[in-house]
Amino acid sequence: MTLTKRYDRAYFDKWYRGRAPITNAAEMRRKVTLAVAETEYVLRRALRSVLDVACGEGAWFPHVKALRPRASYRGIDPSDYAVAAFGRQRHIQKGSLRDVARIEGRFDLVVCADALHYINDDEILEALPHIARVARGVLWLEVLTGEDSIIGDMEGLIRRPAAWYRQSFAAAGLAQIGTYMWLAPPLRQEAAALERCNS
Repeated sequence: MTLTKRYDRAYFDKWYRGRAPITNAAEMRRKVTLAVAETEYVLRRALRSVLDVACGEGAWFPHVKALRPRASYRGIDPSDYAVAAFGRQRHIQKGSLRDVARIEGRFDLVVCADALHYINDDEILEALPHIARVARGVLWLEVLTGEDSIIGDMEGLIRRPAAWYRQSFAAAGLAQIGTYMWLAPPLRQEAAALERCNS
């Protein structure tokens, strides 16, 4: 019998608030600041909207709001705990990666951080065209790969090669422009050669 991984309070307490958390507030702020700056550079205006897919407790929310108070933030996550505990205050709705297909509108910044390496190939490949469709500017797709030295939650981790992600993201029309950052399809042709990675 296969046990389903539980993203409950105990999980988030262990990995995000325990003795050796996998990140801290300062690291999160640097990460969000980088993503916001790149999005604004690409769009040539202030950030207006963020979609955070598989957002967990919505850790990006307070940093986005601190940096850009007027920007809207929408999170989706399959965790009943995260939605119950943070849904109202951090605008998190229950949903999986596949549920991006039902989202209407477009977002300046689309985030999927520290999640894809726990999701099966079929679900990722099915969702990527929809993730690309809702992106107006930049996508922050933070993924651990088979080439990385990994510390943290190893349960259910799928160690795919980085090349698999690069090929899959490119097939969805995305162009890499920096650290975990990909350009949305509508802007791909506007980027200069040296703004894009490996092109």
